[in-house]
Amino acid sequence: MSLRRTTLLTVVAALLACLVTVPSARAATYSAYVMGYFKESPNQSGDSYALHLAVSSDGLSWTPLNQNNPVATPTAGMQGLRDPYILRKQDGTFVVLATDLKGRVFNLNNQYIHVWDSVNLTGFTGYRRVRLHGMNTHAWAPEAFWVPSRDQYAVIYSASNGTRDVLMVNYTTDFVDMGTPQVFFDPGFNVLDGDVLVHDGAFYLAYKNLADGNLYVARSTTGAPNSFTTLTGGLRQGDAIEAPILVESNAGNTFWLWGDSFSPANAVFYAWRSADVEGGSWAPLGQRAYTAPINAKHATIAPINEAERAALVSRWGAPQWNRLKSYNFPGRYVRHADNVARLDPFPMDPTADQQWRLVPGLADPAGVSIESVNFPGRYLRHADLAVRLDPDDGTATFRADATFHRTAGLADGAWTSFRSHNHPDRYLRHLGYLLRIDPITDAQGRQDATFQITY
Repeated sequence: MSLRRTTLLTVVAALLACLVTVPSARAATYSAYVMGYFKESPNQSGDSYALHLAVSSDGLSWTPLNQNNPVATPTAGMQGLRDPYILRKQDGTFVVLATDLKGRVFNLNNQYIHVWDSVNLTGFTGYRRVRLHGMNTHAWAPEAFWVPSRDQYAVIYSASNGTRDVLMVNYTTDFVDMGTPQVFFDPGFNVLDGDVLVHDGAFYLAYKNLADGNLYVARSTTGAPNSFTTLTGGLRQGDAIEAPILVESNAGNTFWLWGDSFSPANAVFYAWRSADVEGGSWAPLGQRAYTAPINAKHATIAPINEAERAALVSRWGAPQWNRLKSYNFPGRYVRHADNVARLDPFPMDPTADQQWRLVPGLADPAGVSIESVNFPGRYLRHADLAVRLDPDDGTATFRADATFHRTAGLADGAWTSFRSHNHPDRYLRHLGYLLRIDPITDAQGRQDATFQITY
């Protein structure tokens, strides 16, 4: 065989090898998202300092898993976590990092974080606490990203370097040997909660400026410590916000920036959207466009494929309840209070007051009846046109009063309206934040009578 022919065959073989090479995790095609979070509620009855998961197909509307109960709980350190972070590693498996802190006490020094390994987030192994530094300070909100030039993962976290609050970094290959800490981002003022998105070879850092309370996005071509230049002006929704998350849409050409607000109400997520992560323009996203899990705090969002989403739902289960979100007041949900059906702002306690089971209609199985989760056997029904939560008394009148027929939303066909079974010219709507049934004759009424069936 001639040298020329041998060379040609070698080249062809190399090209074929490239074609059959399994793509890296970074190059895989994703069609869904997973969110990790812990939980807090206004009166602390809904607090859960453990790992919770939710999934989404569009990155905006979230389905909490395991009935919004934990899927993993730390057993060492403070036996609780805050600020979980999910990273898909270079081999396609996952690592979960979290702050070692239980409760709402923020004056403790702790040099350790929680770590789990996971193949596909349907189970968690290798639980450990790893030490990041020896300083007399905390290690909050750990997050990680791959740095190709170093062939290592960067683990960034919030700490005080003795001068001010900065972002620190440790480099690791295995999340066991965490290396030596160094300052990652110190812009000359106090900062908190860094999140890095790697896109087209550049590194984008979202962070909170503690001096003005706003979120910002910065960029670096290398991801190296202290190489970031801020791109945006300050971003804030609500009175106080933290814990930014940068997310690239699986569909492309869209980026989201999420923030966790804690004032005037705690556990409220806000979001912005941009077509260009490298630019400085981020538009607020209205709450009608997204729904976060109940009581979720300081979340993390990672892309997954459809098989992984289905496996997570199969393993942990989808909720056996729903929430009803108002179309024209999307920060409010239908709840019962003192047996009165209301539209109240989220968050609220008890959490279960806003959770409902949509069951076959008591008067007509083609319709729907709306049963309370925390008062099973009680249903939303109308009486003198006002809507209440009452127990089923076994009468035909009650069954008819408690039955509705779902229709396309009167204000938005992608949402839902509920037509009364025994007063078919009337729909469930809110008026003065109280629920009732009324004829709908104008645009205001159509909005008042439109709801999203969500979680």
